[in-house]
Amino acid sequence: MRETICAAAGVLGGAIASMLGGWDQALATLVIFMSIDYASGLAVAGVFRNSHKTTEGGLESGVGWKGLCKKCMTLLFVLVAYRLDLVLGITYVRDAVIIGFVANELISITENAGLMGIPLPAAIESAIEVLNKKTKDGE
Repeated sequence: MRETICAAAGVLGGAIASMLGGWDQALATLVIFMSIDYASGLAVAGVFRNSHKTTEGGLESGVGWKGLCKKCMTLLFVLVAYRLDLVLGITYVRDAVIIGFVANELISITENAGLMGIPLPAAIESAIEVLNKKTKDGE
């Protein structure tokens, strides 16, 4: 039974990785950064109770599910970019999309670290404030 479950997980994981253009360093980095961002966001809300996404700063299941939906949408963008690469006969749209999302995850991880009380250099804090302001202005 255990072998069947492992084999099924392997087949499913391989199929998903194949649809996303293969399991390479870029995709692995994106998935790792997404995982760190999600885990650090859980820590900010659950341990530090300092989340800006909830009224009381704590955990809310709806916010967590929205976060997971956003991560899934990110992976769907990678799939779309890979398919564009195939249609256009090029190899860089997928990589550009992954790099953009990796940068976004890195900003979010850094912001979560600041919400945990980890001191950040002033330049990083200023950059996060500017990016957050641009995001709010664009909404």
